Amino acid sequence: MKRRTPPNRSPEPGDTDSPPPRRNTLFWRLFANYFLLILIPVIVASVLAQVLVVRIIEKDAERFNQVMMNRFSEQTDTELQSLKTSMINILSTSRLRSVLLAPMASSLDSQLLPELLHSLREQLQQLESDDLVERAYYYFVHQDLMIDAETYTNKAYYFHSRYPLDLNRRHQLEAELSGKKMMDFMDSPDTLTASMSYPFNTAAPEVYLLVEVKRDKLEEQIHIPESWVTGTAIVDDGAKVIAQTGLTEQDQLTLQQRIRTDGVASPFTISDKMGLSFMASGFDESWHYISMIDLETLMKPVYMTRWICWLFLLFFLIVGALASYYLSRRLYRPIREIKDELKLHHAPSGKVGHEGNEFDVIKRYSQFIMTENKELFQMVNGMLPIVQEQFFTKILLGQYRDALSIEYYAKEIEFAYSHKAARTVLCISFHYDPTVYDSASESTKTFLLTELKDKIHRLAPGMIWICQTRPDLMACIVEHGPITEDDSEKVAEQIRGIFLEYGAYYKATIGIGKTVHAIEELHQSYEHALAMLKYRGLHSAVEICGSQPSRELQQWDPFLSVQEVQRILNQYKTREYDKLLHSVLALLEEGKGKDASAMQMKYLLADVLNTWIRAVESERNELNVPYYSGLFERMNRCMTWDELTCCFEDIHGFLFRKPASSSRSQQFMEIVEYIHEHYDQELSIEHFAGMMNMSIGHFSRTFKEEVGEKYVEYIAKYRLMKAKQFLLETDLKIDEIAEKVGYWGRNSLIRAFRRYEGITPAKYRSFHQ
Repeated sequence: MKRRTPPNRSPEPGDTDSPPPRRNTLFWRLFANYFLLILIPVIVASVLAQVLVVRIIEKDAERFNQVMMNRFSEQTDTELQSLKTSMINILSTSRLRSVLLAPMASSLDSQLLPELLHSLREQLQQLESDDLVERAYYYFVHQDLMIDAETYTNKAYYFHSRYPLDLNRRHQLEAELSGKKMMDFMDSPDTLTASMSYPFNTAAPEVYLLVEVKRDKLEEQIHIPESWVTGTAIVDDGAKVIAQTGLTEQDQLTLQQRIRTDGVASPFTISDKMGLSFMASGFDESWHYISMIDLETLMKPVYMTRWICWLFLLFFLIVGALASYYLSRRLYRPIREIKDELKLHHAPSGKVGHEGNEFDVIKRYSQFIMTENKELFQMVNGMLPIVQEQFFTKILLGQYRDALSIEYYAKEIEFAYSHKAARTVLCISFHYDPTVYDSASESTKTFLLTELKDKIHRLAPGMIWICQTRPDLMACIVEHGPITEDDSEKVAEQIRGIFLEYGAYYKATIGIGKTVHAIEELHQSYEHALAMLKYRGLHSAVEICGSQPSRELQQWDPFLSVQEVQRILNQYKTREYDKLLHSVLALLEEGKGKDASAMQMKYLLADVLNTWIRAVESERNELNVPYYSGLFERMNRCMTWDELTCCFEDIHGFLFRKPASSSRSQQFMEIVEYIHEHYDQELSIEHFAGMMNMSIGHFSRTFKEEVGEKYVEYIAKYRLMKAKQFLLETDLKIDEIAEKVGYWGRNSLIRAFRRYEGITPAKYRSFHQ
C-alpha cells in the first residue's frame, strides 16, 4: 500500500513509497517499551528478592540474631561491670582495714568499733540499692564476724537466723571462700552469688564481700522479645548455665551437650529447624551469651516473599500483553492522522524533523511544544509581579496621570481593575532595629519582607495592591468594596497587628491618605499619606496616622535659645551633671504632656545633644566624628518616650561619667589611640582581648561601655572616615584606598560603604566633587 499525499500538500522529492507500520508491529513496539520500563524492573526486583533476600537470610540468620543479642549483651555487661565497680569502690573506700587492725576482744566496749561497723553497714545499704543486688554482706575469714546492711553478729547466729543455711551448704560456702577473688560467681540452686576478696592482691584475704544477684532481673536483661527466638542464656566454658529465660530442661540439656561436644566456635545450625547463636561476654571471658532460634519462624516471610514475587511477575506479564494489544488496536489510526497533520507544520530552525515512524515524529513535536510553552510561561509568570509593582509605583509617583495611558499599560501587563472605584493609599514607613536586622542574612531579610507582603495581601485578596516606592517605604492601595465605603482605618489596624508580630525586626508608621475615586488620582492619596507620617507620636512602636490627624503640630521651637545653651555649658563647667540629665527628662515630660510629635521632639533633642557634644569636646579629645554620628543615629531610631529616655540616660552616663579610679579606661583609650595610628593594619580582637586578659565577649562588652561603640563597628567607621578623606583629597584608585585603610580589597570597602553610607565609594566621590 502506497503513502497518500495529504491534502493541500504537494509531494516532496524525498517522499518514497513505504508501507505503514502494521498493527502487530505497533503491538510489539508497545510491548517492548512495556517490557523495558515495567517488566525488567519487576524481574530485577524479583531476582533481588530471591538472591539478595532469600539466600542472605538463609545463610546469615546468625548475623541477624547477633544484632538483637548486641543490645541485651551490652546492657548486661554494663550492669555487671557497674556492680563490679561498685564492689571495688566499696572495698577501696571502706574502713575494713581499721576493723581488721582493731582487736575484737579489746574493742567491743570502745566507741570506735561500733562507728566503724556502722559505716560498713551504710556502704552495704548503698550497694543493695542496685537493681541487680538482692543481698550484700561481709564474711571475715579470721574473725567470728558477719556484717550485712542491717546488723553485725557472729557467724553461727548469722547463718542460723539472719541467712539460714544448712551445715553442708555452709561448709560448701566456706570452702569456696578461699584464695583471691575478683567478682567470682558461686552458683547454687537458689542463688547466684558474686564474691570479691580483700585485700585485693593477696592469696590469703581476710574479708570477702558477698553479693547475691537477683536472677529475675538478670533474666530480664537477657530476654529478646522476638517470636523467632525461643530462649536465651548465659553459659560458661564448662557448659554451666548461669542464667536463662525461655529454655526448657530439654533445651538446656541439648545446649550443654552441644557445647561439651563442639565448643562455642562450632557451625551455627544445629538442625534443619533450630539454630544457635553465640556471643562472647565483654564482662567475663569465660562467659558466652547464647540465643536459640526457631528457623522455621524466622524464614517464614522468606517463603511468602518467593511466592509473591512469582505471582507479581506473572500478573505484570499478562497485564502488559493485554494492554499492548488493546492500545495497538486503538492507537494506530489516530496516530497516523496526527503524524500527517504535524508534518504540515515545520518547527523553526529545523528543530523537529519528519524522519522516523509515527511515534518518533509525535514525540519530537510534543517535546518541542512543551518546552516552548514552559519557557514562555515561566518567563511571563516571573515577570508579571515585578512589572505590576513597577506599574503601581509609577502611578503613585505621578508618572501616569492619564486614564487612557493607565488603561493601555494595564492591558499590556494583564492587570484588570475597575476604573471608577474608591481607593485609599496607606504609606508604611519602616524603621529597622539594626542590632537584630543587620545581623540577619540577606535571604532572611528577603523572606521577612515577602512574608509581610503575603500576610497583607491575605487581608483582602484582590482588594489590596502593594508596591515599594523606597527601600524604607511601602505603599498599600486599598480598594473599598461596594458595601463599605471606606474601610481603610480597619485595614490599617489589621496591618498594625501584622507588624506587631515582627516587632523584633521592624517598627513602623502607617500614614492613611485621602480616599480618591479614580485610579489616575492615586498620586494625590499617596502624597497625602506621606504628609500624615510627620504626625507620628512616641506612644507606640507601630502607630497609625489617620487621614484626619488627631495630633496637631504645635508651635514648637526646634532649637535651644542662647540662654539655654549657655546654661548647659555652665552646668558642665561646674560639674552639675545631674541637672543636665534632669533638664532633658523635663523636656521629655513636657513633650509627653503636650503629646508632641516625634519629628518635633527629635529636632529639639538633636539640638540638646549637639550642645552636650560641644561641651564635652572642650575636654575629651578621644571621642571622634563616627562616635558622635552614632549617638544621633541611636536617637533617631527611638520610637517611644521610654526609648528616648533610656537613650539620653545612656548618653549622659557616658559623656558625663566621672573619671574611673582604675586604669581600665586609660588602657582602652590607649587601644583607641593604637587603632587611630594602625588602622591600615590587621586589628584582631583576639590580640587586644589577650592583652587585657579578657575573653573576647567580655572585651567586646567592656569596649562598648568605655568607648560607646562596638569594637568592629568603631574600626569600620574610623576606616571609612579615612577612606572619605582619600576619596576627596587624592586621586587614588579604589583598590589603593582599600589597601591604605586596612581592607583586603575593593569589594570589602564597597560593602562597608554600602552598609554605613548607602552608596558606593565611586558615587560618594563623584557626588561630593
